[in-house]
Amino acid sequence: MAEAVADLVRDGDTVALEGFTHLIPVAAGQEIIRQRRRDLTLVRMTPDIVYDQLIGAGCARKLVFSWGGNPGVGSLHRFRDAVQNSWPAPLLIEEHSHAGMANRYVAGASGLPFAVLRGYVGTDLPTVTDTIKPIVCPFTGEHLTAVPALNPDVTIIHAQRADRAGNVQLWGLLGVQKEAVLAAKRSLVTVEEIVDTLTPVPGAIVLPAWAITAVAEAPGGAHPSYAQGYSERDNAYYAAWDEISRDRGTFDRWLHEHVYTGTSTIGSDA
Repeated sequence: MAEAVADLVRDGDTVALEGFTHLIPVAAGQEIIRQRRRDLTLVRMTPDIVYDQLIGAGCARKLVFSWGGNPGVGSLHRFRDAVQNSWPAPLLIEEHSHAGMANRYVAGASGLPFAVLRGYVGTDLPTVTDTIKPIVCPFTGEHLTAVPALNPDVTIIHAQRADRAGNVQLWGLLGVQKEAVLAAKRSLVTVEEIVDTLTPVPGAIVLPAWAITAVAEAPGGAHPSYAQGYSERDNAYYAAWDEISRDRGTFDRWLHEHVYTGTSTIGSDA
């Protein structure tokens, strides 16, 4: 994983780490911190604590997102500190709806320049986000909204398993992992295990090897989120993060003790 991050993630890149409450690539995000990448545009439908960590560690220049928070607990305090106080650096934000973000990934994966949807009608997001524009349907005259395609430099996701040919299988609660990978210029998938054969699983999807740049075996790589069939959500970690992230000094000590030493994805203690 360290070799893949070193090769694929570069300063100034647009980086998407996707996973909707499940299969969040936390270990890979913390590897980006360890390698001290800077000036990243971070993209994610639901930035949670791994993005709080990346922002607090000074990796981010901009956040493109549709909702941000510590799920089930509260705010992201490092995110808040960056927006309100420019600590550790100023953070630009570009806010969309879930539907807008999903459609942007789909457009990127489809090779289209933009997506069209109804989701912003009646909201004030178009007044504060430059990448939301009104458009009139040429066939019906209906007033709709256009959003530009998302094509990250790098997309990183976590999955349950891959075979030795590099095909990746994931199942359970899925977000936009497939679309985010297909939209990206480069991609890394961390997996719980590498197997000889991908046996069928109800509801599973398979990302073919040709669509993926690199695969890295990282057992527990989604912790504290869960990987269906492999691990459960570590609710205590999310609760503990609220106190850790509130104070700059406490966060900085946690960062040096747990991330820079490479131990923070092990066990249930944040």
